[in-house]
Amino acid sequence: MDWQGQKLAEQLMQILLLIAAVMAFVVGYATASFRTMMLIYAGGVVLTTLITIPNWPCFNRHPLKWLDPSEAEKYPKPEVVAVSSKKKSSKK
Repeated sequence: MDWQGQKLAEQLMQILLLIAAVMAFVVGYATASFRTMMLIYAGGVVLTTLITIPNWPCFNRHPLKWLDPSEAEKYPKPEVVAVSSKKKSSKK
């Protein structure tokens, strides 16, 4: 899943959960049934999970272009700089 796909999945998740919550509340209020409300919301959560968690092709429209290993060897690797954690003693 690419970066834009992750953003799309996040937006879909938020929208679908909000729709499920509103629908569950309205139906639960109209039928005066807490159980019905929870079942509708649970169904919305399951539907949202099935839509957003798998790596569907619509989430891979902008793949990243990785550098080939042979090409990566041509460029110098970044140097690791050691950071000293010595504390300065303050004399009073």
